[in-house]
Amino acid sequence: MALKQIKTPRGCIIQGDKGKAELRWDSSFTPRANQNFNRMQKFVDSEVLRRCSPRVPFQTGMLEKSGKLGTTVGSGLVEYIAPYARMQYYDTAQSRPYDANRGAKWFERMKVAEKREILDGAKKLGG
Repeated sequence: MALKQIKTPRGCIIQGDKGKAELRWDSSFTPRANQNFNRMQKFVDSEVLRRCSPRVPFQTGMLEKSGKLGTTVGSGLVEYIAPYARMQYYDTAQSRPYDANRGAKWFERMKVAEKREILDGAKKLGG
């Protein structure tokens, strides 16, 4: 998945009875906005992976690693690509006997607990 791009519309001229106005976009807006957006998206993606890590079921560590391997940081899509990831996410218990924090729906549980911190961090990067 390619990085998202912010585009500016064309400028326009508005003609009225008492004069006209011209709307022109600052030529530095698009590169600056894209740079800020991509920096914030990379932060969010890496924070999602990092904060989900202690919640992912763990036996050999491959499920957790599949999240890092299946994700292009900055794309906005975090994907766990292990063949059994879907089953572990949707069709298992919310906790494990070896660690009550690890279990199904790790992203949803992480989001409830830590969404505010991730958004606050992204806002700081965005300025």
